[in-house]
Amino acid sequence: MVRVKICGITNLEDARLAVEAGADALGFIFVENTPRFVTPEQVAPIVRWLPPFVTPVGVFWDHPSGHVKAVAEACGLRALQFHGDEPPETLTGHSLPVIKTIKLPPASEIDGLPEFRIGELFGALRYRGVASAILLDTAVRWSEGERRPPVEWKRITLAGINSGPGTRMHIVLSGGLVAENVAEAVRIVRPFAVDVNSGVEVQPGKKDPDKVRRFVAEAKRT
Repeated sequence: MVRVKICGITNLEDARLAVEAGADALGFIFVENTPRFVTPEQVAPIVRWLPPFVTPVGVFWDHPSGHVKAVAEACGLRALQFHGDEPPETLTGHSLPVIKTIKLPPASEIDGLPEFRIGELFGALRYRGVASAILLDTAVRWSEGERRPPVEWKRITLAGINSGPGTRMHIVLSGGLVAENVAEAVRIVRPFAVDVNSGVEVQPGKKDPDKVRRFVAEAKRT
């Protein structure tokens, strides 16, 4: 069964909602000047409340390793997600599992045919042996409430980074996912996990209970 990460958690109420809905991981964004930025002081009590087997993940963007370590220790994080341009060599030495984001262009159409540009995906292979998982997200900037277009899911299977001897990687699929399309995305890509943020919100930083519950249910039924 696919795992589900609910990202952009900013308060205990939304954390409780996500856990009760069946989420396996919660994401906390420590990226300044973004709509869902949180501080260690906000996150630490939420993490202390979390039940066993629900993983708190810290999201960082080109932060110095010392800063990442300090935040992780202050909050009790159990995984680190790097969303910037961090090269593989800067992600070694962390004691927690590392998730590296690879940004892909959104799905597009050329003369009525799907555009399968897969070069960006091969960059994911650079992180093999460094990252525990690769998160595939759209290159469109983080949403401030509007729905983002999803990536072309078939492009991922065409690249073959999720299969084959010596190439298989844990894939976390993100970008433009909502309750209405997550089941199809899981069926096509067969990821280890899916990640959602704006797709289950009322507004940036505030989750919609019905959307959260439906998203988790649709992802896990596939």
